[in-house]
Amino acid sequence: MEAQAWGSQRQKTAIGRSDLSAPVRQALADGLLQGGPSILDYGCGRGQDVARLRQLGHEAVGWDPHFASDVPLGHYQLVFLTYVLNVIEDPLERRDALLEAWRHCTGVLAVSVRLTWDQRRVRGSSMGDGTLTSRETFQHLYAISELRHLVSEVTDVHVVSPRPGTVYAFRSAQDRLGYLARDVSAGGAFGYETSASTVEALLAFARRHGRAPKFEEVPAAHLPELSILSATQLRRLISTSLSPAEIEGGARRATLDTILFLAMALFEGRGKLADMPLAVQEDVRAHFASYRQACQRADRLLIKLRDDTYLRGAMRNSVGKLTPTALYVHSSATSQMPIALRLYEHCGAVAAGRPADWNILKLNHSGRRVAWSAYPDFETDPHPRLAWTYGASLETLEADMQDFSTRQNRPLLHRKHEFLAADHPDVPKYQRLTLAEVRHGLYEDPARIGLEEGWEAELARCGVDLRGHRLIRRRS
Repeated sequence: MEAQAWGSQRQKTAIGRSDLSAPVRQALADGLLQGGPSILDYGCGRGQDVARLRQLGHEAVGWDPHFASDVPLGHYQLVFLTYVLNVIEDPLERRDALLEAWRHCTGVLAVSVRLTWDQRRVRGSSMGDGTLTSRETFQHLYAISELRHLVSEVTDVHVVSPRPGTVYAFRSAQDRLGYLARDVSAGGAFGYETSASTVEALLAFARRHGRAPKFEEVPAAHLPELSILSATQLRRLISTSLSPAEIEGGARRATLDTILFLAMALFEGRGKLADMPLAVQEDVRAHFASYRQACQRADRLLIKLRDDTYLRGAMRNSVGKLTPTALYVHSSATSQMPIALRLYEHCGAVAAGRPADWNILKLNHSGRRVAWSAYPDFETDPHPRLAWTYGASLETLEADMQDFSTRQNRPLLHRKHEFLAADHPDVPKYQRLTLAEVRHGLYEDPARIGLEEGWEAELARCGVDLRGHRLIRRRS
């Protein structure tokens, strides 16, 4: 990272921040900072992330060729390479910087870059494979697939995308699979419920997994009470406290979650049963004849993902709003989608990164494209406006972002209840509004009302206004 043969002023890209950078906040949310890992910020710039991590009690070190070049480096469990590769002009030097960061990493390397849809914010003249800005800084913007390919090739491991523009490279397959397992289950990964009561926590686990936990799966806080019970006594406590239907429901849920996880794991390199998180291993032993059988069922699910007819059938039987081209589902209801559709979304997220703050999921009938969209005022606005959408192709692994927040005539939603599960508490309120709008003729021209201006014109034509989720007559 020391050579600057092209003469750009890399140090000028080290901006000041008032908070943790987005990649560090993502790592915090993903649990990578749990347990107090040793941390290196490689190419730390002015060192704000390092300072704030230290304030949080972490053992963090920063190195930078301009601001902190004399810091001695060792090996670290978590290494950040944050917006460094963008500013290096020479592609070979980028690879060297990435490889050097990897050499210092014993656990997970988090690589973050600016993406191609930032091009409109980067002004300057073309230079090499990037842009030389008026400030004499260089920017090479990455496509999602380019970032994945580069990091995977240099580190020689499968990588995972937690968010657009960031990939994780794990040293061990067990850690990577453990990360992937975090959000497979609707109840929150393959984890153990932490409740005030140990018995409540035990029963919550059994409702989710359809079995008693192994002692290794129990958090330390609950071990003193549970350790005095034998495995037989644990099973008896569960069977006398829960109905057979609850236990069977947990077994079905754990079976489907395991199949979903194994299918997704193949997408990124599945490995042996011993490589799996402990809860996955125990669910396989409890609910399948063998690991081979579980993998075979996961493989059949992946095959179904390539079948347009099967997917359309799954969409017809799914929660959400089905259109001639796609299925739309609110984020609160995605866990209730059929397992093939859950896999569809998970594969897109692993490949391209699931963005933050989305609330509407779109799955195309064909073409294998996933899109996550944000309607920020979904709960309070009767017809929320689209802020942005992020889409990823499972066929090309390319992704794109569209920003609608500054447009004057934005798309908006109608019939909000159709995006939700039937048991959502707001469904009756949304349904009443939809029925009132239909009665007043507001949906007579569906093509017109999809954008703000057309919708406002129809409200005026019908002589009505909206007050919250109620339709009222417009004052003349």
